[in-house]
Amino acid sequence: MQHTVFIAGATGYMGVRLSAALINKGDIVRALTRPASAGRLPAGCRIVQGDALDSRSWAEMVRPADTFVHLVGTPHPAPWKGREFIAVDLASLKESVAAALDARVGHFIYVSVAHPAPVMKAYIGVRTECERIIRESGLRATILRPWYVLGPGHWWPVALKPCYWLAERMPASRESALRLGLVTREQMVNALVEAVEQPPSGALRIVEAPEIRRATSSVAAGTRGAVPGSVRDASAGPATGRESAPREAAAQAGRRSA
Repeated sequence: MQHTVFIAGATGYMGVRLSAALINKGDIVRALTRPASAGRLPAGCRIVQGDALDSRSWAEMVRPADTFVHLVGTPHPAPWKGREFIAVDLASLKESVAAALDARVGHFIYVSVAHPAPVMKAYIGVRTECERIIRESGLRATILRPWYVLGPGHWWPVALKPCYWLAERMPASRESALRLGLVTREQMVNALVEAVEQPPSGALRIVEAPEIRRATSSVAAGTRGAVPGSVRDASAGPATGRESAPREAAAQAGRRSA
């Protein structure tokens, strides 16, 4: 089944790869971007120029999408960026939910963060508030909760895998170790593609890290050729502050917990 997917944050760390994966699968992708970031998008995207913080500039372009993916977030989250989390992460989510409701989108997908956790309290607080807004909106939704997303420039937590292995085998720490486990960017894209392909049968589906790691979509693995070589890896720092993937929050949180 072909889907029409509207992506807010399409030029971020996961957004570019997700857009390419969906296009390779035969879906129609409408990618929200500001003019300066449009060159980051893979060929085949239908570009929608606008500001993620003001849906009046793009809401009418959401229709006829059946799926809305929200990937907007503060770049390089840190404990001292609490005001930015409210001004960008929370504000953009509110705009996206309002636009999705107005367009009568059938499925809303949001990348949150694993919680509870001992660090990044302000970030987690805003993300859980975003989850509440989605639940109360009445939209059918899938919420993914990664902790740290491994990828180019962000491989150092691999050294912690022996610690994770031990923690997962200790009854007192097993649940937390699994929930706050590491996932890769490919696994995240796979999980997002699967979320698009398989909307929840009920009102809400939560996808935690263990389920993200089990995602096996074959589409994302073949996206490399679809992503233009000029695309700069977002792990080195997104070109725009409002379009980075929420993966950055997990990265910073992982640093604080190490």
